Amino acid sequence: MTTIPDNANDAGRDTLTAVALVCTLKKSPDGSSSELLAQQLLAELAKEDVEGEIARVSDFDVHPGITADEGGGDEWPGLRSRVAGADVLVLATPIWLGHPCSVAQRVLERLNAESSETDDEGRPAMAGKVAVTAIVGNEDGAHKVTADLFQGLDDIGFSIPAQGSTYWTGEAMGSVDYRDLDQVPDAVRSTTAGVARNAAHLARLLRERPYPPGK
Repeated sequence: MTTIPDNANDAGRDTLTAVALVCTLKKSPDGSSSELLAQQLLAELAKEDVEGEIARVSDFDVHPGITADEGGGDEWPGLRSRVAGADVLVLATPIWLGHPCSVAQRVLERLNAESSETDDEGRPAMAGKVAVTAIVGNEDGAHKVTADLFQGLDDIGFSIPAQGSTYWTGEAMGSVDYRDLDQVPDAVRSTTAGVARNAAHLARLLRERPYPPGK
């Protein structure tokens, strides 16, 4: 099972933090192209002084629903607390049938509970947090999946940086996975680095200058 250290998001920290929710359909220890791209994005974030870690959502018993805790052994609350404690959310998903995979959709549905929560200043609970995406697939569709994810994340309250998505798609009807490549394509490498720079920049701005209090 993927685990996240309990001290990942200590209060009073100066360093920015990121948590990557990897929405592959595969459980650990099976290889995952989505997880590989998320790891590469976290490595670029580390260069921007952002501490990051990964949770493979399929390793947790995340119940269907739209509340913060569905009870009965639901393990979403633990993941939710890490998202709430981080400055940057990385949402990584493969493309299946032209859409974000079902695990990513479940994550958005569970995060939807935060859209009705506010902080002490009346702001949405996730306001001030940055969200970026990492997408892989063997056919075109990354832009469409990015749009789907960004719409949901924006509704929930996350802020999206300029050019906040990195992705790789293989040849249509092909059989090569991202993790099978001999090296990272230059375009993917530069895009991933740009996502990290922009995400860290926006997260620092939002920490220094939060959104106005709600009315």
